[in-house]
Amino acid sequence: MRPRDPARLGSYELVGRLGEGGMGTVYLAKSPAGVLVAVKMVRADLAHDDEFRRRFRSEVARVRQVPPFCTAEVLDADPDAEHPYLVCEYVDGPTLAEVVEERGPLTAANLHSVAIGVATALTAIHGAGVIHRDLKPRNVLLAPGSPKVIDFGIARAMEATSDNTAAEQMVGTVAYMAPERFGDGDVPLTAAADIFAWGSVVTYAGTGRTPFGGDSPPATAGRILTREPDLSGLSSPLRDLVAYTLEKDPANRPTARELLDLLVAGPSRPAATAAALDDQPDLRVAATKAQSVTGLMPRGYEEDSIITVPITAVDGPVEPEPEPERKHRWFMPVAAAVLVLAVIAGAMMVIFGREPETSATPPGGAVTPMPMLIQDDLAAARYWLPKTEPDGHSACEFTDGSLVARVDGRRLYKCPGPQDQLPAEISAEVGVRLLADNSCAAIWFHFGANKGYLARVCATSVYVGTHKGSEVAVTRTMPLDRPIEVGGPATRVGLRVDDGMVTVTRDGAVVGRAPLTDPQITGSRLLLGVYPDRDAPESGPFRVAFDHIAIGA
Repeated sequence: MRPRDPARLGSYELVGRLGEGGMGTVYLAKSPAGVLVAVKMVRADLAHDDEFRRRFRSEVARVRQVPPFCTAEVLDADPDAEHPYLVCEYVDGPTLAEVVEERGPLTAANLHSVAIGVATALTAIHGAGVIHRDLKPRNVLLAPGSPKVIDFGIARAMEATSDNTAAEQMVGTVAYMAPERFGDGDVPLTAAADIFAWGSVVTYAGTGRTPFGGDSPPATAGRILTREPDLSGLSSPLRDLVAYTLEKDPANRPTARELLDLLVAGPSRPAATAAALDDQPDLRVAATKAQSVTGLMPRGYEEDSIITVPITAVDGPVEPEPEPERKHRWFMPVAAAVLVLAVIAGAMMVIFGREPETSATPPGGAVTPMPMLIQDDLAAARYWLPKTEPDGHSACEFTDGSLVARVDGRRLYKCPGPQDQLPAEISAEVGVRLLADNSCAAIWFHFGANKGYLARVCATSVYVGTHKGSEVAVTRTMPLDRPIEVGGPATRVGLRVDDGMVTVTRDGAVVGRAPLTDPQITGSRLLLGVYPDRDAPESGPFRVAFDHIAIGA
């Protein structure tokens, strides 16, 4: 640590420096629970830029949707702090660049491990609607079990606000940048740029040099634009696959999912790939999970135009836009199969999601998946009941077609709800309105014996954690890209609980995911209520409203 380094950022104790980069300084830190994490503090010249903070907040919300398949998981962030920061999983391992610089090119099995691990990470990143934008050997950590990709997506927040990035570097490293990034600034960046970077990273890992290396950044850029890659030193069929990803035309490159399929299940999978998967079972598991992701980014995906299949609402299948003619016809059967499965799945969601068992479908047509367990429009006593405390300071009452929870003073309050024992894996959705400043809508789930998980929906963030007795702990903070307006219209908040995780959605779009790992929590009820925000004054009143709740298995 240096004399001017802060001792803490938020609730994190900084214990050492890990490095510096274009975004700022990276520190090794301890969480309140004593877990080592990596904290990235934004550099001072960006901290006072309102446009940067806006883009940073938006991009943090987006990257937190990325499942941790061979990536360093984003754990927390505070875009509004005096020194904005991002908290990531700490990966104890050298970078790919350090290993190649110190020991030379990787062996065949290790090279294939890196190729699979990075492709797995890109599949997860692109599946969440994120573009990495700066994939390079220094952003690949060789962790035990499988490689980890770091720093995905955040470069976008810097691109429009940083005046200190050298023109020859742009946002990214020239040797790993796709040719379309050197053209017209109005040309949108797509996920295909990351695929090009993958080919350059694998070439460097296998040969110790980049495929278009020049003696200066402008010379390298010129070669990327005009020459074929130098792939000598790579053996087939990996060499052919790398060449496929380094096509000049982004439309001729595979998607991340296609790339991963070819690596682990292609008709000419090399023996080194089989050895890498056999020797590293964690890598095989990660690749298998990534291949099961259904929310795949289309080849023509552009930033700020995410295409998703919402968990709780489907208006109909999306007609894919026709793709340009491609030179690599040999992959089309697999791509066609993926497309057919996606269309069938979308059609099934439409067919089985349009006829709820009761009339609790909210305005706008959002429908919770079948089978339904509980549906209530919350306009009158039904599953949820009114209640007023003797002192009159806390109450749940039905007003103007909604269940309104209110409390005076800095304390939580639960509304009497159904006693139903719900299954461990559920999908719930409810309309939420914040009626007073500093008020948060509280949704308890897996609740019983005075303990459970708690999701607090506040104006600028959603907080997910545990509630045991009088103790509330936050596991994940999920900043909202667009704040919830106090006194404004209802927003649909969804919780999808499965596979030991909860996915939080807002109006059908994923806000973030959090683990559910507390062995003491074994309850099964879902409750609604009100909770003051973390910076709320001691006195209230705090008021929230709920409408049209639907809970399905």
